Formats: sequence, C-alpha cells, structure tokens
Amino acid sequence: MFDKLLIANRGEIACRVIRTAQQLGISTVAVYSEADENSLHTHLADEAILIGPSAPSQSYLNVEAIVAACLEVGADALHPGYGFLSENAEFARALEAENVNFVGPSAESIELMGDKIASKKLAANAGVSVIPGYAEALIDSHDAVAHAEEIGYPIMLKASAGGGGKGLRIAFNAAECHESFKRARSEAAASFGDSNILIEKYIPRPRHIEIQVIGDKYGNRVHLGERECSIQRRHQKVIEESPSPFVHESMRQAMGVQALALSDAVDYFSAGTVEFIADSKGHFYFLEMNTRLQVEHPVTEMTKNIDIVELMLRIASGERLSLSQNDIKNNGWAIESRIYAEDVYQDFLPETGRIFSFMKPITSDHLRIDSGVREGDNVEINYDPMLAKVITWGKNRNDAIRLMTKALDYFCIKGVMTNVPLLAQISRHPLFVRGNFNTDFLQEAYPDGLGSRSLSPNDQLHLVALVASLDKYESDRREQSLEKDTLFRHVRLTKSLFKTECISLSNEFVVKVRSKEIRIVIERYNRQLQVEFTIDGDNNVANVERFGFDYNIFFRGIDSALTILSPGTDELNLLMPDVQDELDSEYLLSPMPGLLVSLEVAPAQRVRIGDRLAVVEAMKMENTLKAERDTMVSEVFVSEGQTLSKGHKMIKFKDTK
Repeated sequence: MFDKLLIANRGEIACRVIRTAQQLGISTVAVYSEADENSLHTHLADEAILIGPSAPSQSYLNVEAIVAACLEVGADALHPGYGFLSENAEFARALEAENVNFVGPSAESIELMGDKIASKKLAANAGVSVIPGYAEALIDSHDAVAHAEEIGYPIMLKASAGGGGKGLRIAFNAAECHESFKRARSEAAASFGDSNILIEKYIPRPRHIEIQVIGDKYGNRVHLGERECSIQRRHQKVIEESPSPFVHESMRQAMGVQALALSDAVDYFSAGTVEFIADSKGHFYFLEMNTRLQVEHPVTEMTKNIDIVELMLRIASGERLSLSQNDIKNNGWAIESRIYAEDVYQDFLPETGRIFSFMKPITSDHLRIDSGVREGDNVEINYDPMLAKVITWGKNRNDAIRLMTKALDYFCIKGVMTNVPLLAQISRHPLFVRGNFNTDFLQEAYPDGLGSRSLSPNDQLHLVALVASLDKYESDRREQSLEKDTLFRHVRLTKSLFKTECISLSNEFVVKVRSKEIRIVIERYNRQLQVEFTIDGDNNVANVERFGFDYNIFFRGIDSALTILSPGTDELNLLMPDVQDELDSEYLLSPMPGLLVSLEVAPAQRVRIGDRLAVVEAMKMENTLKAERDTMVSEVFVSEGQTLSKGHKMIKFKDTK
C-alpha cells in the first residue's frame, strides 16, 4: 500500500478520497488554489500545498504544477477524483515518468475511451450496441448538416473529448444544427481543449443507465450492477439511484456482459463506468465510458457494501481484486441527490457567494452526506457549483425515497440559493415515486424551473397551521393555560391572511384553517433551530427562527416569513398598500456572474421576441440570453470578453413598456 497520497482535486470528492485513504493508514496531501486556501479539504488532509491562482487552468488543470507538488511532498501516488485531470492521459503519463502511481486506469485506456469517436468504433468491434451516427469528427457546421440529413433528425452533437453535458447540443432541423455545432464546438474547446465534435442519432425520451465496472492489473474484472441517472438538467445528473426501477434482471445481465466486453477490449483496470441510453422498449445503446470515479458512486457502495475508492487504491498498489462476479449481491436501494448552488427559479443559473448557514441532518448507516463546504465558505464562479450529495438507503425504493424527503427537509443553506426546493419536489413527484421517468422529466415537469418562488397552496396551509401550533405551544407554556382552550389567531403569509383556530392535546395540535382541519404532532422543537412535526401522518422538518410574533421558516428549501396578528391588527394591515419594487425592463441585466463570449446585437438594431442577444459563459456552460419582447436596442454597455457580475447592466432598449 502507498505511504503518501496526493489528491488532485477539491470539494466533496477530495474530502471523500481523503477519508478512505486515512482509514487505510495512508498520509494525505491536499492541493489548493488561492481561492481554496481555507477550504474543507485542505483542513482534512495531513498536508496541503498551493498549486496556483484561482483559475482552474492555472491550478487544478495545471499538470506541471501538480506533478511538481507530488515531488515536493514525496507523494508516491495520486488520486485524481473526477473532473479536472481525471481523464487526461498525458497527466497519467507525466506522473508515471516521475514514478508517481496514478490511481486510475492506464494512460492507454484513458486515451482510447476519451475519444468518443474512437471509443464508439472500439465498442462496436467488441459487440457492444451503439447508436447510429457518423464515426469521424465533423469539419464544420455545413458538414454537420449534411450528415444530419443522412442520419435523420433529431440529432445530437457532442464533444469528442467531453462529458458532463458540456459541448453537447440537440438539433431538430438544419438551422438548429448550424447554431448548435458552433455552440458545441465553442464549449468543447473551452472545457476540454479539444474542439472535435461528433454526430449521432438522438434517441428521444431515453433512460440514462450506467454500469459500474472494476478490474485489477491481472485481468480480473467484475461489474457492480447499474445506476439510474435519468433525472438530469442540461444533460447533467441531479438524482441517481441503484438499482434502476426500469431495468429487469435479463437486461441487467446483458448490460453487464457488454460493459465487461468493452473493459476487456481495452484491458481496463481500476474503477470505470460504461454509460448507456435505453429506449422505452428496453433496447440499450453505448454512450461513453468514463475512465474515472463517478460522482454518483456512493449509491453503488451503499447497495453493494463496497468502498470503491479503497478498491481503486488497492488495485493501483498492485493488489489483486478480491471479488468475483458471484460475490456481487445487491442489498436494498440507494438514492443520491446532488445539492447545487443554483437558482431553480431562473433556469438553474449558477449562484456564487458566501455560505453563512449550512445546517444538515445527522448521518447514519442509512443516511450519508458527502460535502466539501462549511458555513463561511465561498462558492466561487470558477468551479462546479455542487455543494453536497445526500445519499439514502432503504430496504426498498419507497423506504429510500421516504428517508430522502426527510433528509432534504433538514437542510437549511443560506447565503446562496440552492436546488433543494427542486430536489424536495422531485422526491415527492408521483412520476418519480412510481419510477416512471426519463431524461426529459425535469424539462417536462418543470419547464421553467420551479417558476414561483413560493410554496404550494397545500404547503402554505401546513406552514400556517404549524405557526398557529407553535404559537399555541408557546402560549400554553407561558400562561400555563388549559390544554383544551382554543386560541384564535390570524396568520399573515406574504399577501394572504389566514384565520386559525387551534387547540392542543398534549403534543398534538388541531388547527382549523380555510375550512380544513389539520392535525399536527410536534415531535421535537428546538427554539430558534428546528422543529420536527407530523401532519396527518406525514413526517416533516422545518428550520424556525422566531422573533416575538414574527416567524422565519425554512421549509422545503424555501424561506417564508409569517406573522401572528391579533384579530384587530389584521384588519388594519389589509388597508395598508403594498410597496413593491418594480423591475425596470428597460435594461437587459446579466442573470449570473460570468464571461461574455458573444454579443449579437448593436445599437439601433431591432429585435423580435426570442432573438439571441448575448451568450454568457458561467462555470464552463454557455447561457444564451434572448429578447423577451419585440423592441429596439438603444445602447450596449458591454463588449465580448468582458467579465460580468450578476445584475451587470448589458443592453438598454428604446421602449420601456
């Protein structure tokens, strides 16, 4: 086994690798950029070394700096995590040249599978089902259109060296194909330093299913079953689970056989993932092979009782794989939800800023949280916005879902917006609960994100009933009143007023509101912190701040302000006018911090609703800004290549209505 391991990554994956290495008695070294000097992974490691400025190209993607760091600290092995240099063959070779063990596959395997064009040919030759398409890199957008017409629309354009949704576009006609090729090539060059684009038939409404494989350097390989990864936004996974509710046993075996056939063809060792898409009839096709640890590996670990990182370290140090295929047994069901710093009310735009509150549930054998942040940390524009992963295990899928819904309710993250409200809704969505979904689920169920930054009408009633119950609880405690006394209150939530009647029976409260009777049981109440409660048998958690008659409640990932009013005060409140700031639509403001990569209008230019105005790159993803009405450009305040802040004034329009 190794003596000292350097982890060439940051965030939650660096923390996760550090923990396993330390359990094995391996000394750990963290690397960090200037922006990450005080990050969690630098504190968990035994040592930490600066590798460069905040920009990834000068730090986490800087091969020379990371190899030099290995030599400086005397590391005999390096784990790349995922992303950054994890699938860079030249990086693996550079380490090998300095006698530093790369905890991953051979450089040759990375190279073969990293090229999507070459890997598709190799997969077909190995007997793996592949999607119809063109097996060479496209020359230009005209070449893309020509091949698209041969294949038949819709088509998918994707970066040959890519992954994670970057450099990937779908086109349904020639005009979209022209534009999509340009955007895909631009993203591919920015993200991977390789602008080659391939084209293939787009399979509509597919399931995204992957097989985890692992092998040693002596030809022993097994697969660890499948993971369901169809809940995605912008082609990036949001929720994963194992096993898949869609895959039956014969399909599972067939996919496993093909995944191992491909692994054999490239003499693969270490952990890897063969990704497939499947149509509604269960026909599956090779998508790509990721020659690294996947973000979603914990769901496999929890259902197979295996530490994949430990296996990677043992295999890299020369140990034989101690597992045979017959040893692999599934145990229960696991689900993972990724918590991102993003605005789910504005098309999932990335968020930046300081985290000033990061409350999470207590972990257990059935609940795991992999996180790389703490209160006080900054979410930087240069890096992936994922803050944490929540993984739950149950004896069956329903148990795992129930635990996930409760775990998500425990989270209270403030300072940056997160996708917790969306995750909470998905975990309760009837289609998700039934396992009846595909990669279009989010787009179809939430086409505009969550739309309204407010709770559902039913959740609003529950919140009002909760506040009435808490007020009754405090009143009983303060006045030592008889439990059966009825407390009449008016509760104001945003612009709505709710008349409530509440009686208490020990720790149970019965609240009448809007002609409904809601029964609430207070399970646990830490004033100014959290309240666990049951509404009509459904377990819930809310984070509560109470200031006299004002309550600030964080519930389902949403902050809500409620006020207890006396019967007389509310009448006066209803007469008071609402003061509301109106957003002046005279200007186009940047919806996110980022780089202006394309400006497509000029002063005096007329634009119609839906016309492209600009493209802003944030966290390696290009976001197109479009006109929301017919208007004319009056002034332009920005130029291509300019760095923008959130709310940066970009364009002025002539009309203001």
